[in-house]
Amino acid sequence: MAQRIAGIAFLTVDGTQLALRGNFTVSPSPVERTMIAGQDGVHGYQELPRVPYIEGDLSTLPGFYLEDLLAETDVTVVAQLANNMQYILTGGTCKGGFENNTRDGQVRVRWEGVTCQEVSLA
Repeated sequence: MAQRIAGIAFLTVDGTQLALRGNFTVSPSPVERTMIAGQDGVHGYQELPRVPYIEGDLSTLPGFYLEDLLAETDVTVVAQLANNMQYILTGGTCKGGFENNTRDGQVRVRWEGVTCQEVSLA
């Protein structure tokens, strides 16, 4: 039986749905590990905290303002994916540094947060 694993996705920020265009990425990992090797072999690994994020291209529809995005601090960003997974980023802030692609009518936006919880909707 075929299953939908990619495609349709929805993005909301504090309950407001945004026009998600594509190139959507969710990175919920709270830690990053790096293996440590010495001259005599592998000694173990280093574990450091990392900032979870949700990033994607948004359509620049009428009424969409980059200044509004830049003002976002302590927001909740929810990504609902085609595979019935949902990611909830809390304590989020919009990173900024926008590049508004006027030819395609889109802008890439990244929210970084304190935590990102993975929830199965199935």
